[in-house]
Amino acid sequence: MPALSEHYQNRKPSAIRKAQILFNSRKDKSDICVINLAIGNISLPMHTAMIERMSSLSSSSSPFNKGIVKYTNSEGVRDCQKAFIKSINAELPKLNQHNNLNCIITDGGSQAMELMLLGVCGPGKKNKILINDPAYTNYIEFAKRLNIPTSVVTRTLNINERFDDISLESIQKTIDKDSPAGILIIPGDNPTGQHISQDLIDSLAKVCIDNDMWLISDEAYRNLYYNKNGFSSIWAIDENLYPGIVGKRISIESASKMWNACGLRIGALVTDNKTFFKGAVSEYTANLCANSIGQYIFSSISELSIHEINDWFRVQRNYYYKQMISLRAQLKKYLPNLIVSKPESALYLVIDFKNMVSSKFDILHFIEYCALEGKFKIEEKFYTLLLAPMKGFYQRNDMGKTQARIAIVEPGKLIKKTPIVLTKLLEDYNKKIQL
Repeated sequence: MPALSEHYQNRKPSAIRKAQILFNSRKDKSDICVINLAIGNISLPMHTAMIERMSSLSSSSSPFNKGIVKYTNSEGVRDCQKAFIKSINAELPKLNQHNNLNCIITDGGSQAMELMLLGVCGPGKKNKILINDPAYTNYIEFAKRLNIPTSVVTRTLNINERFDDISLESIQKTIDKDSPAGILIIPGDNPTGQHISQDLIDSLAKVCIDNDMWLISDEAYRNLYYNKNGFSSIWAIDENLYPGIVGKRISIESASKMWNACGLRIGALVTDNKTFFKGAVSEYTANLCANSIGQYIFSSISELSIHEINDWFRVQRNYYYKQMISLRAQLKKYLPNLIVSKPESALYLVIDFKNMVSSKFDILHFIEYCALEGKFKIEEKFYTLLLAPMKGFYQRNDMGKTQARIAIVEPGKLIKKTPIVLTKLLEDYNKKIQL
């Protein structure tokens, strides 16, 4: 039998997918109701405009009504590009709105991440990307795949139950030492649920201008913020106050989260650098194009008014904030010593068991236990819980041993059961490792 490559031999499943893979191998899985909070797989319906497009694929108004599904241009359908640009502009003051951004449609935000890394750093070990740990796992995994080294500034979950703010001093020291090609930020942060303020983004813009670097922002959760200061974005940087920022910005966009369309697999790379855009389109010609039916469905957003888009964003924010506040309160009620991060943005909470477990506890083993054998009966039905280990979001091996990420994605009735199920599973697991 031919040998596998060293890459495949060493490849492990993503931290956000591993629990589901383990659960699928479980013999009694048909008898278990699984609460899957490991991956941001949203269970809410898409916007009605998208649903109507999807429902009318065979109608006379659809380009697919004869069953012909062609490739699109590699950069994507114009109306799909307009939908993403309109989403960016929705909450910006009119004076700051952008009409000439360059947008390439991709197979989900994940493909845009890979395009970004290839354009900013290139494959190989020449140029680094600066990442603030913990960071979304795909950036870490794609950097490994492309053999791109990372510069890391690590944040920790502190006693106030929030992660440290990004340190400008630490970033500048890292730049002086490693000379990275760009800084990656996630304003509505995945996995921490932290919110990066506009003031901090502006300060990072100054750092990038002074050091001639790219400023890359993953804005999949841009409009999911839970504060009075509003959203933050690299596209909200005042170009008059920060001359030189134009041409240095790249954002990663997605239909998955704000538009509840994870399985549509439509994302985008947006930049104000025409040369970078042309390079990204050339690179993406190898992929041919993003899903043409998915582009058609998401293009319906381009027909909405700014008012309609902002109304949608408000509904999304209200829903997630209520779910997160309620779940956090119940987790603290059932597990008083559990550290639970405070929701500021996105749709994630980070929990830390360090104050309530022994040195034998390992989050990877606990998650495996929940997926493979753990269960708790509520009203004649057995439940188990899937979480994402935070170890997969850090690049330092000594971080995240007692931490997990919770994605607020299941229907409310299942999320309400999470605290009691988690309490019972943890109790049973602790008994097991003490034997």
